[in-house]
Amino acid sequence: MFKKLLTTRSLCVSAIIAALYAALTILLAPISYGNIQLRVSEAMTLLPMLLPQAIPGLFVGCLIANLYTGMLTDIVFGSLATLIAAIGTYCLRSKPVLAAACPVVANGVIVGLVLSVAFKLPVALTMVEVAAGEIGAVLIGFALLAALKGAKIDLRKLG
Repeated sequence: MFKKLLTTRSLCVSAIIAALYAALTILLAPISYGNIQLRVSEAMTLLPMLLPQAIPGLFVGCLIANLYTGMLTDIVFGSLATLIAAIGTYCLRSKPVLAAACPVVANGVIVGLVLSVAFKLPVALTMVEVAAGEIGAVLIGFALLAALKGAKIDLRKLG
């Protein structure tokens, strides 16, 4: 799989995903940041089920978007949460519900913990708030995948 990620085409696909993720997150900044958030860009966290190139793309896109916060802990741990979620989604791609749980759990736990420490908020509540927003994003992601399937767009041909 890793050799396939290093082709020019794969690097371009990853770069496009990164750019879309970062642009969408920053464009929708009022709802993309904080303990109560709905990062619409997180809908793309289901893409690793179809495209392994989405893994580095999501990580880099999240890293760029998190630079906007200026919080070192969010830049590091928020981006790592997305990387962990993307790898988990790819590994569980044959089980869509479990694959979709990866971004919910990773971001809920890691980002929730980071935000609770940074803003002195209750840990459990903050984790639930972040996970709830992530569930919303994942549902948008399922709608996105269904629309792509309905339009007969096979993303696997990009790789």
